[in-house]
Amino acid sequence: MIVVVILTPSLLAPGSTAENAQVITLVSLAFALVVAFEYGAKYPGLIEFRDAPPLNRIRVIALFLMLFGLSVIMGVDREGSTLAVVVTALGYLVGHALDFPSSPLRLVLDHLPDDVNPAIAGQVQAMAGLAVLITIISLFIFSALIRTENWPNRGTAFNVWVNLPTFDPTAGGDVIKRLVRDARVNVIFGICSPFIIPVVAVMAANQLQIPVLGSPQTMVWAVAIWMFLPLSLVMRGLAMLRIARMIRARRARLVASVDADAPGSAVPS
Repeated sequence: MIVVVILTPSLLAPGSTAENAQVITLVSLAFALVVAFEYGAKYPGLIEFRDAPPLNRIRVIALFLMLFGLSVIMGVDREGSTLAVVVTALGYLVGHALDFPSSPLRLVLDHLPDDVNPAIAGQVQAMAGLAVLITIISLFIFSALIRTENWPNRGTAFNVWVNLPTFDPTAGGDVIKRLVRDARVNVIFGICSPFIIPVVAVMAANQLQIPVLGSPQTMVWAVAIWMFLPLSLVMRGLAMLRIARMIRARRARLVASVDADAPGSAVPS
């Protein structure tokens, strides 16, 4: 699945060459091997929530839908298929609705060159709108799973060490407070990143002289990362808040059980 996701822009977006396809294939295979090793290993490594589906599945599916939809929009002039027209119209409709002052989409459009082709500007607006729509739907699905308490309940105990390998519960301080603090930081960064990424991307492209608008695949990846990074951060924050609530509830049950078993807790008849 990782190979398919990474290869999607090179397979669908125009402007792909044989050399680029070979490089992207090698990169996708390398990522696939890392993911397979992480999920097959007995001990945790770098991937979080590997034993708490479907968090990572929602992330990967959302990234695939972004790359697929954005690649279809980039090839609408070349293909002209019904799917490309429908996806482009949907993205442009959402993008037009989100095109208001101080919005992340307006920030992206404002950072386009002054002499940009209006057709390319329209494509960027449609791509951004589609990426935002997929992000909102993914967050709604994961939030619904948390709200109904169907995540991460799987009939087994939740292992913090396996699912949060970079979080050390014994580092000091109350683990619940640290989880809540880290969750809030992730949510704040996730909300702010759509405003920060366009500025950083434009500065990096100008310094490295990368023709983003001249490469369809680069545009696809840039817009996808623009929304996928906030999605991952907010989902991580929501997941950590859910874990903190689970630990708090379990701690309350243990305290209540100890108090009930304590001498003198029961009143003799």
